[in-house]
Amino acid sequence: MQLKGKRAVVTGSTSGIGLGIAREMARAGASVVINSFTDAPEDHALAKDLAAETGADVRYMQADMSKPDQCRALIKQAGGCDILVNNAGIQHVARIEEFPVEKWDAIIAINLSSAFHTTAAALPGMYAAGWGRVVNIASAHGLTASPYKAAYVAAKHGVVGLTKTTALEAAGKGITCNAICPGYVLTPLVESQIPDQMKTHGMDRETVIREVMLTRQPSREFATVEQMGGTAVFLCSDAAAQITGTTISVDGGWTAL
Repeated sequence: MQLKGKRAVVTGSTSGIGLGIAREMARAGASVVINSFTDAPEDHALAKDLAAETGADVRYMQADMSKPDQCRALIKQAGGCDILVNNAGIQHVARIEEFPVEKWDAIIAINLSSAFHTTAAALPGMYAAGWGRVVNIASAHGLTASPYKAAYVAAKHGVVGLTKTTALEAAGKGITCNAICPGYVLTPLVESQIPDQMKTHGMDRETVIREVMLTRQPSREFATVEQMGGTAVFLCSDAAAQITGTTISVDGGWTAL
């Protein structure tokens, strides 16, 4: 229970990578706040189920990560945090000249600016405690680029830059800040796309994963949400106390190319 006694806030964490990280944080003994922009009964039920599964204190708190005031209010409502995981994100694909302005604004707000606002709200408490961990979920696209993803690539590169600046400002104060850069991760959203890809390409499941979906991932294997969670827990451990201001790629070799 290496995180026992720590409070973690994980944004965008009712599914996929965020939920995987929240689950591993809870398993490691942290009390966890999970978050999304909705406030439905199933959101609170998810927190209750996660608490029952892990034995940890898990709460759900609504906050729209596109709204600066709500980003900051989330940290206050949580009572501060020892561990902040900035995971919330959205995607849209289009050529630059056709990219909808409202989509650009939303992606920058949710994928990048929200991390600034939550970090700004969390750091004073971490400074006072003399301990803190900020883990930003960037992407392989925070280190490299793909066409048609201008806003996402720009935001994730920004997250990497914010990570470095946060680490430098917090250096020597018991606080670290690092970014995890996933490649393709097998989330429910990705899983749901596989049957359509099989039909479109006339391939079986394993072939469409290897030859279509993971062409840029040399391992030809998805990373898992459990691996994302394990990496995040490691970055919060004593073993990682001198790892700060860097990126950890969990991408099957994508960025080694």
